[in-house]
Amino acid sequence: MSENSLPNTFLSGAALILGASSGIGEACAMELSAAGMDIFGIHLDRKSTLANAERIVAEIRERRRDATFYNVNAADPEKRKLVLDDIAARLSGTGQSVRVLIHSLAFGTLKPFIADLEGDAVTRPQIEMTLDVMAHSLVYWTQDLVRTGLMKAGARIFALTSAGGSRVWKTYGPVSAAKSALESHSRQLALELGPKHISVNAIRAGVTDTPALRKIPGNEEMIKMALAKNPQGRLTTTQDVAGVIALLSHPKAQWVTGGVIGVDGGEFIVD
Repeated sequence: MSENSLPNTFLSGAALILGASSGIGEACAMELSAAGMDIFGIHLDRKSTLANAERIVAEIRERRRDATFYNVNAADPEKRKLVLDDIAARLSGTGQSVRVLIHSLAFGTLKPFIADLEGDAVTRPQIEMTLDVMAHSLVYWTQDLVRTGLMKAGARIFALTSAGGSRVWKTYGPVSAAKSALESHSRQLALELGPKHISVNAIRAGVTDTPALRKIPGNEEMIKMALAKNPQGRLTTTQDVAGVIALLSHPKAQWVTGGVIGVDGGEFIVD
């Protein structure tokens, strides 16, 4: 639990985290389990990085919370059904449901739209894949969770966006489009799930030093610029973001919905 977390458990039920094995997803798994939640995690790791997911599961279980991780492609509809069927079976008879869904998938193409050589520019399949994984999958997971009754009144949905949803960076075009779509999907879901008393928000994290950031060409310059303009003089941490998500998961935060919430120490407001 981070130093800014509430001292005692104040949440219950289960959280489903898409992208749970690193970065913000990992921090949310640790923070929400410390706050009292069981964790279901979706991740896609090869043998070389699988150990980190196994470590997270072990640490959650040491806190006497349940942790079940699935090493599958979150954008595969057949895998999604298998995972949700398994979650339903595990929750059956417990009286619990999925109270929190976190969409923290970071898998997309980092290529420019325009390039001198055809092979250097992003392709249609790459754009479509990026949008499907990093934006549209939020809708499909939410549809199935609500339709099957795994998500009920009082639940929270959080979609991790970035400044790229409204600002530009070379090679970030496909991901920027996905972040814009993700924010739009969040607003639409907030509208349609309002009568069901399910809150939906996009969380706009500041520049955060994660494995996903390190894959962006020019990330060193991005970090340097963020440090220079952030009013608090540092980068956003994964714990900063996870702490806010935990607070917004509190029952008293039900009325916060339909927004793009900045968690960046004021970075976004500085030109």
